[in-house]
Amino acid sequence: MEFLKAPTLLLVIFSLAICSPISAQNKGGYWPSWAQDFLPPSNIQTAYFTHVYYAFLSPNNVTFQFDVDRTTASALNSFNTALHGKNPPVKTLFSIGGGSAGVKQLFSKLASSPGSRAAFIRSTIQVARNYGFDGADLDWEYPETQTDMNNFGLLLDEWRVAVNNEATSTGKPRLLLSAATRHEPEVRDNGVAKYPVASINKNLDWINAMCYDYHGPWTPDATGAPAALYDPNGSLSTSNGLQSWISAGIQRQKLVMGMPLYGWTWKLKNPSVNGIGAPAAGIGPGNEGAMLYSEVQQFNAQNNARVVYDTQTVSYYSYSGTTWIGYDDVNSVQRKVQYAKSLNIGGYFFWTAVGDQDWKISRLASQTWTA
Repeated sequence: MEFLKAPTLLLVIFSLAICSPISAQNKGGYWPSWAQDFLPPSNIQTAYFTHVYYAFLSPNNVTFQFDVDRTTASALNSFNTALHGKNPPVKTLFSIGGGSAGVKQLFSKLASSPGSRAAFIRSTIQVARNYGFDGADLDWEYPETQTDMNNFGLLLDEWRVAVNNEATSTGKPRLLLSAATRHEPEVRDNGVAKYPVASINKNLDWINAMCYDYHGPWTPDATGAPAALYDPNGSLSTSNGLQSWISAGIQRQKLVMGMPLYGWTWKLKNPSVNGIGAPAAGIGPGNEGAMLYSEVQQFNAQNNARVVYDTQTVSYYSYSGTTWIGYDDVNSVQRKVQYAKSLNIGGYFFWTAVGDQDWKISRLASQTWTA
């Protein structure tokens, strides 16, 4: 989840042994700190969200604690003052990590010993309380080995105990805990590493499954649907990911479906061959091939692009000349939200809330979920 990675987060379940009830709905949106200049938190339309995530903070790679400088402290205070003061107010969480370089290795080291886990957990609670957050979201992209996954589970176990104990001793509401995860309960970077579903069920309020980035600059030779609901040629899809989590035993209300408010671009080899899977010659325009949803709409209008809704994948693509863009739009988002509701899962989230155009997609998703 860096600029567009996704993503990539939390209600409480056991009090000491049993957490408090989980919310009936979760409509999340990530707000990246780089968006301050064009969409400050005060401009977020909170009627369409229940939870907004500040992205990102990362702990020190030696002490495993957060070093919050004066500028960041001011930004965190402003974020929470704005969103808690909105009508309606929303829950706020700070998301930890993201998809930037080195974060994966940092978390692997952090989770590997009791001492580093304890230092990190203490610091997350301090940051949440000092700056007014309702919880914290762990965005580890991704634990690569089964050892990492096991340590991830231990971290969650210890985090939940610490959060419960802090709430009991202070009388404050328990902090929410969530995690951004892969779209399915396995990571296959180095063999097969499986998420600790039992620990997730016991300790997290929900997970934000990043159901996007199935295709992008890392697949430069052919166009693809970045966040297909269905994959007619395989299993790389949101439906397969969500069903896999359910089959792995996750409690349905703790599963939250991610959707992208951005698209990925390719350069077509032959403009006459322009469907999903068309031969490509690398990435197209945008920020390293990425375009916010609002930028996709501007591109389509300015270039008289052909817009296609693909019923097989439940996704959109557009093309003009050699530029091809895969993304989600109104119809595909509505279909995805309806699908998530049919599974009786906990809700959905967007990476990122700032990508929308006049809140069109956010409004539609919210209305569809509550209909």
